[in-house]
Amino acid sequence: MAFKIATWNINSVRLRMPLVERLLEEHRPDVLCLQETKCPDDLFPEKAFRKLGYEHIAIHGQKGYHGVATVARRPIEVVERRRFCEIEDSRHISVTVRTNGASILLHNFYVPAGGDEPDPAINRKFKHKLDFVEEMRAIRAAHDEVSGSVLVGDLNIAPLEHDVWSHKQLLNVVSHTPVETTNFEAMRQAGEWVDLMRLNVPLEQKLYTWWSYRAQDWQASDRGRRLDHVWSSPNLVPHFAGYDILREARGWERPSDHVPVIARFDLA
Repeated sequence: MAFKIATWNINSVRLRMPLVERLLEEHRPDVLCLQETKCPDDLFPEKAFRKLGYEHIAIHGQKGYHGVATVARRPIEVVERRRFCEIEDSRHISVTVRTNGASILLHNFYVPAGGDEPDPAINRKFKHKLDFVEEMRAIRAAHDEVSGSVLVGDLNIAPLEHDVWSHKQLLNVVSHTPVETTNFEAMRQAGEWVDLMRLNVPLEQKLYTWWSYRAQDWQASDRGRRLDHVWSSPNLVPHFAGYDILREARGWERPSDHVPVIARFDLA
C-alpha cells in the first residue's frame, strides 16, 4: 500500500465539509493538507474528521480568512506555525508524520494570492506575496538517511509555461508574471526542493489544478492554472510513486475552484 498525501485549497472547510468527506471516503489518503479553511481553531469541524478515522488534527486558523489544517489517520506532531512578513495570518503549519519507511517533515502552505495589479509599488497585496515567497527561502528540504521533507499547498503561482492555459496572455496576470515565476523557482531551488508534479511529466504537457469561478463553463473553456504543488527533498524522489489531480472534483456540487492533488510514496 502506498503512503498518500493529499493537498486541497477547500475555500471554507465548514461550507464544503461534504466534499471533504467524499474525498476521504473515496480516496483514503493517509494525510490531508487543507488550505483556505476560513475557520478559527475552536470552530474547526474536528468531529466530522474523527468520525472518518482522521483522529490526528493540526490547525492554524483564523476567522473568515486564510487558514491551514493537516489531518491524518496516523499520529502527527506539530513542529511549527510560522509567521511570515510580520503579519499575523494563518498560512503555514508543519508537522512530522512517521511511515514504516521514514519520518517526514510535512509543510502545509497557503501563499498570498497577491491581488489583481502586478506592481508592488501600488499594490500592497502583491508586495506581500513577493516578500512571502522570499521568506520561504528559509524553508529547506531537510533530510538524512531516515527522514525527508515534503512541502505541499496552494502556492498561488504557476511557474512554468504550460502550467497555465496561455503563457502569452497571462504574462501580466498575477500568478504567472515573470517576477513571480522567477522568484518562485529561485526559492524552490535554493531550498533544494524537487517539483514532483513535473518530475516525469513533459514540460510541454498542460497541468492545471485550478479553474476560475468566473468561467461560464470551466470544463469547456479549460482555462486552468497549476497553483497547487507537491515538492519533496531529493532523498524521497526514489520513493515517489506518482500522483493524481482529481479534476472531477471541480464539477462537484458547490465546489472549490481548486481540486485535490494526491501524491503517493512507497513508504507505507
